[in-house]
Amino acid sequence: MGGPSRVRKAARDAGAQPAIPPGFAVELAELLVALRAEAGLAPNTLLAYRRDLERFFRFAAGRGATRFADVDAALVVDHLGALRADDYAEASVARALAALRVLARHLVQESALRRDPTALVAAPKLARPLPRSIAPSDVAALLAAPGDPRWSPREPWRAERDLALLEVLYASGARVSEAAGLRLDGLDPALGIVRLHGKGGKVRLVPLGARAATALAQWIRTGRRTRPGAARSPHVFLGAGGARLSRAEAWRVVRRAARLAGLRAPASPHALRHSFATHLVEGGADLRAVQELLGHASIRTTEIYTHLDADAVAAVHRLHHPRA
Repeated sequence: MGGPSRVRKAARDAGAQPAIPPGFAVELAELLVALRAEAGLAPNTLLAYRRDLERFFRFAAGRGATRFADVDAALVVDHLGALRADDYAEASVARALAALRVLARHLVQESALRRDPTALVAAPKLARPLPRSIAPSDVAALLAAPGDPRWSPREPWRAERDLALLEVLYASGARVSEAAGLRLDGLDPALGIVRLHGKGGKVRLVPLGARAATALAQWIRTGRRTRPGAARSPHVFLGAGGARLSRAEAWRVVRRAARLAGLRAPASPHALRHSFATHLVEGGADLRAVQELLGHASIRTTEIYTHLDADAVAAVHRLHHPRA
């Protein structure tokens, strides 16, 4: 059950919201256009920026501000404090500050603002949880699930598609949106390589193992051809009606496979991505290579996997050192 602050937050979010001052509205609209055109951000990311900034604008308007030039560091700090008082998680508070920084830097760059009021505001310190990965033996059981007679006895095409999807997710470390959006012209069967379209429109080439390549070829050669409109669709993975496989359906495939495999913890496409990276690092892969395969813009994002590798080394030390 949520506390009083959570109830107030839900009531506020559900109720009518005060209008945003025109000055703020114009600045927000111009920022979203710039982010969409220049940064190539995904629609979900743009929507998150809009929500966070609109929430701040309403707060600032209550303090008499009508445009970002009226905002100072104290107002930003007060807003973050109000979010915490309303029971927002620290990750949400950090994201709200990040959105304000993006807007402030955009306005400074456009000479619409003399100084960035967020520059002296400290970002919340967030814990970096270790990724939840799946043991190799459990991954093997999960990947075998579509071969179970109970999977789709009346729709053999579905078993072929789901096996290919699971194999690709684990073999390439693809995000669920990248796998669902995989196109036929992004495959190179001869080299066993897929072209993945990641965040910000970035494209990367990732090799597939033999098993994933075989499962993918089987699906394209047989099961995919039975889907309505398959000849006209550019996408690899199709649903029952012939439309591109949705991210939600891809999630359901992974979760169902995990249940059928008897995995104790719930699995997800992201867990397969983490498992892909974890197993590479534990096998001795270079961190820079893993960064490229995952499509991380910064090596700092990939460095979290060094903690997993350190844990494995420590375990070996404890088992084999005479004075451990």
